[in-house]
Amino acid sequence: MAIRVCHITSVHPADDVRVFYKECVSLTQEYEVYLIAPNIQDDELLGVHRCGVQLPKGRLKRQLFLGRVLRRALEIDAAVYHLHDPELIPMGPRLKCHGARVIFDSHEDVPMQILTKEYLPKRSRKPLSAIYAQYERHYLKQYDALVTVTPSILDRLATINSSSYMVTNYPNYQEIPQRKISSGDVHYICFAGGVDERYMHEYVIQSLMYTQARYLLAGECFIPSYMKMLQALPGWERVDYKGVLPPNQVMDLYRQAEVGIVLLDYSPNVGYHRGTLGVLKMFEYMMAGIPVVATDLDLWKEIIEGHQCGICIDPHDIHAIAEAVNYLINNPEEAHRMGENGRRAVKEEYNWSTQELILMDLYKSLLYT
Repeated sequence: MAIRVCHITSVHPADDVRVFYKECVSLTQEYEVYLIAPNIQDDELLGVHRCGVQLPKGRLKRQLFLGRVLRRALEIDAAVYHLHDPELIPMGPRLKCHGARVIFDSHEDVPMQILTKEYLPKRSRKPLSAIYAQYERHYLKQYDALVTVTPSILDRLATINSSSYMVTNYPNYQEIPQRKISSGDVHYICFAGGVDERYMHEYVIQSLMYTQARYLLAGECFIPSYMKMLQALPGWERVDYKGVLPPNQVMDLYRQAEVGIVLLDYSPNVGYHRGTLGVLKMFEYMMAGIPVVATDLDLWKEIIEGHQCGICIDPHDIHAIAEAVNYLINNPEEAHRMGENGRRAVKEEYNWSTQELILMDLYKSLLYT
């Protein structure tokens, strides 16, 4: 009988790309895989047994019902439990008491995130960040392994637990048909993802006034005031807002575009200038064969300039954004070369199959050594 392993989330949806489609589905090659997720009916999909736990909405209310998650986990009686949310961290040592191996998957740098939370009073952010860091350190040193998505988080976790691994959110590689060529004087740049301050859309939209481009923008905006601010900007008339698109239509949007835009600020969330590998968007553009205009974060520059697949700029400089877009629009042969370089880099290096090997080796090391 196959060894049973169980992923647990109290926050992420049952169809989360990293948790379900990448990690759980990959592990079905070797193991009997279970996924505990909030507020779903039990089912089986792509070889994964998905088990629902009813939890209320709201972080504070949810804490009162996490015992349901623990009980369901113990019923499954897995050899390995892989936890995905900070609120589940105290559950790890309790599962170990039942003879299981436990892994914590740190998707984000929570101590750094706390420092940037606008809803928290400024005076409270540093103390709360320090308290969370101590909470994390106390529990995570008891885990059998830690997993994360980007080097800056890995460096921090390695000071807590030497068995720390980086399993990055690279895309599952797929061949995307050659992009459609813009006709006449219409040129498109694109973004599909979160329509929020994190991706600095206000700077992109203002830069449009200095380009020949239109902005194909897709994704959900959870903060109405932010959307209202974007719509009031000079340049909004050059935005084609598509709302939320299914994955196949996102790929079609990329095929219409000549440039993919992904901007992040120099913030604690991305390790300041060092940057993050946790943003899938850049790799999707590369896979689609379109050049990238991106923030000049060190990690991104290493990839984009190293593979000559785009241009890195200061995200606060709307003229630099415009110059990069204009260069790629006005030099289609160079843009095509960059796009093909990016596609090749994802096919050969920045794809999920490379990370799947790390994940599988980690599980083997826990179970067989």
